Amino acid sequence: MKRIIKSLMPVLFVMVLIAAWKPAVEETRQTPKIKRYLYVATPGVRDYLGYGGHGIQVFDMDNKYKFVKYIPTSGFHPNGTPSNVKGVCVSLATNCIYISTLEGLQCIDLTTEKQVWEKSFEGGADRMAVSPDGKTIYLPSLEREFWNVIDARTGDIITKIVTNSGSHNTLYGLSGNYVYLAGLKSPYLTVADAKTHTIAKQIGPFNAEVRPFTINGAETLAYVNINGLLGFEIGDIKTGKKLHRIEVQGFNKGEVKRHGCPTHGIALTPDEKEIWICDGANNRLHIFDNTVMPPRQVNTIIVKDMPGWISFSLDGKHAFSATGDIIDVKTRKIIASLEDQNYNSVQSEKMVEIHFNGKKPIKTGDQFGMGKVSQ
Repeated sequence: MKRIIKSLMPVLFVMVLIAAWKPAVEETRQTPKIKRYLYVATPGVRDYLGYGGHGIQVFDMDNKYKFVKYIPTSGFHPNGTPSNVKGVCVSLATNCIYISTLEGLQCIDLTTEKQVWEKSFEGGADRMAVSPDGKTIYLPSLEREFWNVIDARTGDIITKIVTNSGSHNTLYGLSGNYVYLAGLKSPYLTVADAKTHTIAKQIGPFNAEVRPFTINGAETLAYVNINGLLGFEIGDIKTGKKLHRIEVQGFNKGEVKRHGCPTHGIALTPDEKEIWICDGANNRLHIFDNTVMPPRQVNTIIVKDMPGWISFSLDGKHAFSATGDIIDVKTRKIIASLEDQNYNSVQSEKMVEIHFNGKKPIKTGDQFGMGKVSQ
């Protein structure tokens, strides 16, 4: 008997190994791989359907930004033609992506890809922002006097904040305590208290009306584009004072196709070491070293069309230009150009990164190039 058992020992050992290995293999097979996608809302350059049609174009960030699928959306002018997309944001709390158009706001479930609701709002809608907890949306009216504060789950209006600034661009700080509101008709950046939904302070005045802007993660500095300037200005969020004016060197302002200002688009890399801005007249992105103050101009990148917006991937490795050019931040090289299923160029000033575990979104970026260093 002992001899038989001894002879069976190798077999028994192998059987034990197989038994232990099989569940691990099964678990690996059943665990979906985390996938990263870039969701691009169109028409995201005015209402020009030639830049990607009407809907959401989805691209695989882990496969050279290849086209994955098209998700139909609503959002139409009263005459039935597709309306300009003004903003895009994602709430993990509601499992939804939101798209604002000139007339209103639509909510689409990210798992089913079906519309949950669509609502029009008094005074129209512009580029909104969602709170870090995904529960509240600050939705500007269309260059009017006020912002609507919206329940992200229902689309119901919670309250209204009146700034009389020509409401336009919105950004929620990383802390979730403050919301930053820029209007086309004001040289001030307004700061709202996200708990009381009241105006807390103003930053400025800057040298002209505030256009696109961003802030650092600690919410101490605001970097703003303004009318008439190829470059940007910097404001101290704590004191409300303007600190610096930085002008792009070596390039003329020139005429721009859209937006009416030389620089429409500004972003901090997530590590806040660089600032990238758009140059609409020269079809370029200018790069500044933000480790010194004031920031120092260091490089420029030519893109294929007029850039009207710029943001970054969550890992900070890639820059997303509104022209559809995807740029390697380290090498400064264009590594991909967004194309739809028919190989048509896709351009949009409204795009957002979303990570999925299977069909469930688990992480999201935002449409802004906001710094991510919170301390």
